[in-house]
Amino acid sequence: MQIVLIRHAHSQANERGVLSGRLPGVALSDKGVEQSQRLVSRLGAIKVRSLHVSPLTRCSETISPWWNEVGSVKNPKVALVQDSDIVEVDYGNWSGKKLSLLSGKREWKTVQNSPSSMYFPGGEGLAQVQVRAMSAIHKALAKKGKGSDVFVTHGDVIKTIVSSVLAMHLDDFQRIVIDPASVTVLDYSSDKPRVLLMNDSRSDLQSFLNAPFRARNLIGGGA
Repeated sequence: MQIVLIRHAHSQANERGVLSGRLPGVALSDKGVEQSQRLVSRLGAIKVRSLHVSPLTRCSETISPWWNEVGSVKNPKVALVQDSDIVEVDYGNWSGKKLSLLSGKREWKTVQNSPSSMYFPGGEGLAQVQVRAMSAIHKALAKKGKGSDVFVTHGDVIKTIVSSVLAMHLDDFQRIVIDPASVTVLDYSSDKPRVLLMNDSRSDLQSFLNAPFRARNLIGGGA
Protein backbone atom coordinates (compact mmCIF):
# COMPACT_ATOMS: atom_id res chain seq x y z
CA MET A 1 0.00 0.00 0.00
CA GLN A 2 1.41 3.34 -1.04
CA ILE A 3 0.61 6.83 0.16
CA VAL A 4 1.43 9.67 -2.25
CA LEU A 5 1.80 13.11 -0.68
CA ILE A 6 1.78 16.10 -3.04
CA ARG A 7 2.45 19.60 -1.79
CA HIS A 8 0.48 22.29 -3.61
CA ALA A 9 2.37 24.16 -6.32
CA HIS A 10 3.91 27.61 -5.85
CA SER A 11 1.23 30.05 -4.70
CA GLN A 12 0.72 33.80 -4.84
CA ALA A 13 1.39 33.87 -1.10
CA ASN A 14 4.70 32.05 -1.62
CA GLU A 15 5.52 34.70 -4.21
CA ARG A 16 4.84 37.52 -1.74
CA GLY A 17 6.57 35.85 1.22
CA VAL A 18 3.30 35.69 3.17
CA LEU A 19 2.13 33.00 5.58
CA SER A 20 -1.34 32.53 4.10
CA GLY A 21 -2.57 29.73 6.34
CA ARG A 22 -6.26 29.11 5.74
CA LEU A 23 -7.06 32.50 4.22
CA PRO A 24 -9.45 31.97 1.29
CA GLY A 25 -8.74 32.67 -2.34
CA VAL A 26 -4.98 32.13 -2.36
CA ALA A 27 -4.39 30.92 -5.93
CA LEU A 28 -1.33 29.55 -7.68
CA SER A 29 1.28 31.93 -9.06
CA ASP A 30 2.31 31.74 -12.72
CA LYS A 31 5.18 29.51 -11.61
CA GLY A 32 2.72 27.31 -9.73
CA VAL A 33 0.47 26.95 -12.78
CA GLU A 34 3.48 25.70 -14.75
CA GLN A 35 4.30 23.25 -11.96
CA SER A 36 0.74 21.92 -11.92
CA GLN A 37 0.92 21.33 -15.68
CA ARG A 38 4.16 19.38 -15.27
CA LEU A 39 2.41 17.13 -12.76
CA VAL A 40 0.12 15.93 -15.57
CA SER A 41 2.97 14.12 -17.31
CA ARG A 42 4.81 13.24 -14.11
CA LEU A 43 1.83 11.45 -12.56
CA GLY A 44 0.58 10.10 -15.87
CA ALA A 45 -1.77 7.13 -15.65
CA ILE A 46 -1.06 6.15 -12.05
CA LYS A 47 -3.53 3.78 -10.42
CA VAL A 48 -5.38 5.58 -7.66
CA ARG A 49 -7.44 4.05 -4.88
CA SER A 50 -8.45 7.37 -3.33
CA LEU A 51 -7.76 11.06 -3.90
CA HIS A 52 -7.86 13.45 -0.93
CA VAL A 53 -7.44 17.19 -1.46
CA SER A 54 -7.16 19.99 1.08
CA PRO A 55 -10.20 22.31 0.75
CA LEU A 56 -7.98 25.32 -0.04
CA THR A 57 -7.87 26.75 -3.57
CA ARG A 58 -4.15 26.26 -4.17
CA CYS A 59 -4.46 22.52 -3.63
CA SER A 60 -7.40 22.00 -5.99
CA GLU A 61 -5.65 24.14 -8.61
CA THR A 62 -2.55 21.98 -8.26
CA ILE A 63 -4.22 18.64 -8.94
CA SER A 64 -7.08 19.68 -11.26
CA PRO A 65 -5.06 19.64 -14.52
CA TRP A 66 -3.92 16.05 -13.93
CA TRP A 67 -7.27 14.89 -12.57
CA ASN A 68 -9.30 16.42 -15.39
CA GLU A 69 -6.98 15.32 -18.21
CA VAL A 70 -5.79 11.90 -17.04
CA GLY A 71 -6.60 10.88 -13.48
CA SER A 72 -10.39 10.72 -13.63
CA VAL A 73 -10.25 8.99 -17.02
CA LYS A 74 -7.89 6.26 -15.83
CA ASN A 75 -9.60 5.92 -12.44
CA PRO A 76 -13.32 6.36 -13.23
CA LYS A 77 -14.54 4.82 -9.96
CA VAL A 78 -12.52 7.20 -7.80
CA ALA A 79 -13.98 10.48 -6.54
CA LEU A 80 -11.98 13.56 -5.60
CA VAL A 81 -12.66 14.17 -1.91
CA GLN A 82 -12.03 17.42 -0.06
CA ASP A 83 -10.46 16.34 3.23
CA SER A 84 -10.40 18.80 6.14
CA ASP A 85 -7.98 16.55 8.06
CA ILE A 86 -5.22 17.61 5.66
CA VAL A 87 -6.06 21.31 5.46
CA GLU A 88 -3.29 23.84 6.11
CA VAL A 89 -2.15 24.56 9.65
CA ASP A 90 -4.37 27.11 11.37
CA TYR A 91 -1.76 29.79 11.98
CA GLY A 92 -4.34 31.97 13.72
CA ASN A 93 -3.20 35.56 14.17
CA TRP A 94 -0.11 34.88 12.09
CA SER A 95 -2.16 34.24 8.96
CA GLY A 96 -1.64 36.82 6.22
CA LYS A 97 1.53 38.21 7.82
CA LYS A 98 4.89 38.58 6.09
CA LEU A 99 7.37 35.86 7.03
CA SER A 100 10.05 38.53 7.35
CA LEU A 101 8.02 40.14 10.16
CA LEU A 102 7.05 36.87 11.84
CA SER A 103 10.68 35.76 12.01
CA GLY A 104 11.31 38.60 14.46
CA LYS A 105 8.81 37.29 17.01
CA ARG A 106 10.12 35.34 19.99
CA GLU A 107 7.71 32.49 19.19
CA TRP A 108 9.56 32.02 15.90
CA LYS A 109 12.39 30.34 17.81
CA THR A 110 9.86 27.90 19.22
CA VAL A 111 8.63 27.05 15.72
CA GLN A 112 12.21 26.40 14.61
CA ASN A 113 13.63 24.65 17.68
CA SER A 114 10.76 22.99 19.55
CA PRO A 115 7.73 22.94 17.22
CA SER A 116 5.99 20.23 19.25
CA SER A 117 5.27 22.87 21.89
CA MET A 118 4.17 25.57 19.45
CA TYR A 119 0.55 26.66 19.56
CA PHE A 120 -0.10 29.46 17.09
CA PRO A 121 -1.91 32.41 18.72
CA GLY A 122 -5.60 32.06 17.88
CA GLY A 123 -4.88 28.91 15.87
CA GLU A 124 -3.73 25.35 16.53
CA GLY A 125 -0.63 23.47 17.62
CA LEU A 126 1.63 21.47 15.32
CA ALA A 127 1.10 18.40 17.49
CA GLN A 128 -2.63 18.70 16.73
CA VAL A 129 -1.84 18.95 13.02
CA GLN A 130 0.14 15.72 13.17
CA VAL A 131 -2.72 13.89 14.90
CA ARG A 132 -5.35 14.90 12.33
CA ALA A 133 -3.02 14.32 9.38
CA MET A 134 -2.10 10.80 10.53
CA SER A 135 -5.79 10.12 11.13
CA ALA A 136 -6.44 10.87 7.45
CA ILE A 137 -3.66 8.47 6.44
CA HIS A 138 -4.93 5.64 8.63
CA LYS A 139 -8.51 6.08 7.41
CA ALA A 140 -7.33 5.70 3.83
CA LEU A 141 -5.22 2.65 4.63
CA ALA A 142 -8.19 0.93 6.25
CA LYS A 143 -10.09 0.84 2.95
CA LYS A 144 -9.84 -1.93 0.38
CA GLY A 145 -8.87 -1.64 -3.26
CA LYS A 146 -5.87 -1.43 -5.55
CA GLY A 147 -3.78 1.62 -6.27
CA SER A 148 -2.21 4.48 -4.35
CA ASP A 149 -3.91 6.80 -1.88
CA VAL A 150 -3.07 10.34 -3.02
CA PHE A 151 -3.13 13.38 -0.72
CA VAL A 152 -2.75 16.93 -2.04
CA THR A 153 -1.91 19.09 0.92
CA HIS A 154 0.56 21.54 2.47
CA GLY A 155 4.24 21.60 3.37
CA ASP A 156 3.98 21.59 7.15
CA VAL A 157 1.24 18.96 7.06
CA ILE A 158 3.46 16.67 4.98
CA LYS A 159 6.40 17.30 7.32
CA THR A 160 4.36 16.14 10.32
CA ILE A 161 3.38 12.97 8.44
CA VAL A 162 6.95 12.17 7.42
CA SER A 163 8.11 12.82 10.99
CA SER A 164 5.62 10.27 12.25
CA VAL A 165 6.52 7.66 9.62
CA LEU A 166 10.23 7.99 10.39
CA ALA A 167 9.54 7.86 14.15
CA MET A 168 11.16 11.28 14.51
CA HIS A 169 10.33 13.59 17.36
CA LEU A 170 8.18 16.42 16.09
CA ASP A 171 10.84 18.84 17.32
CA ASP A 172 13.03 17.61 14.45
CA PHE A 173 10.49 18.23 11.71
CA GLN A 174 12.28 21.36 10.50
CA ARG A 175 15.03 19.03 9.25
CA ILE A 176 12.59 17.98 6.52
CA VAL A 177 12.21 20.05 3.35
CA ILE A 178 9.05 19.82 1.23
CA ASP A 179 9.08 22.06 -1.85
CA PRO A 180 6.02 23.29 -3.78
CA ALA A 181 4.67 20.66 -6.21
CA SER A 182 7.03 18.02 -4.79
CA VAL A 183 5.96 14.41 -4.30
CA THR A 184 6.67 12.16 -1.31
CA VAL A 185 5.82 8.45 -1.39
CA LEU A 186 5.31 6.24 1.67
CA ASP A 187 5.11 2.45 1.69
CA TYR A 188 2.80 0.72 4.16
CA SER A 189 3.17 -2.84 2.86
CA SER A 190 4.98 -4.09 5.97
CA ASP A 191 4.78 -3.59 9.73
CA LYS A 192 7.11 -0.61 9.58
CA PRO A 193 6.18 2.12 7.08
CA ARG A 194 8.99 3.37 4.85
CA VAL A 195 9.74 6.50 2.88
CA LEU A 196 10.34 5.51 -0.75
CA LEU A 197 10.60 9.00 -2.21
CA MET A 198 10.73 12.43 -0.59
CA ASN A 199 10.52 15.99 -1.90
CA ASP A 200 10.83 14.70 -5.46
CA SER A 201 10.26 17.07 -8.37
CA ARG A 202 11.69 15.09 -11.28
CA SER A 203 10.85 11.37 -11.27
CA ASP A 204 8.60 9.52 -13.71
CA LEU A 205 5.98 8.72 -11.09
CA GLN A 206 3.78 6.60 -13.32
CA SER A 207 6.53 4.01 -13.81
CA PHE A 208 7.55 4.20 -10.17
CA LEU A 209 4.08 3.87 -8.65
CA ASN A 210 2.61 1.35 -11.09
CA ALA A 211 5.60 -1.03 -10.99
CA PRO A 212 4.86 -4.47 -9.45
CA PHE A 213 5.88 -4.41 -5.81
CA ARG A 214 7.60 -7.31 -4.09
CA ALA A 215 7.78 -7.11 -0.32
CA ARG A 216 11.33 -7.76 0.81
CA ASN A 217 13.66 -7.19 3.70
CA LEU A 218 16.12 -4.45 2.91
CA ILE A 219 19.65 -5.70 3.47
CA GLY A 220 22.84 -3.93 2.47
CA GLY A 221 20.98 -0.80 1.44
CA GLY A 222 18.31 -2.73 -0.44
CA ALA A 223 20.45 -3.48 -3.49
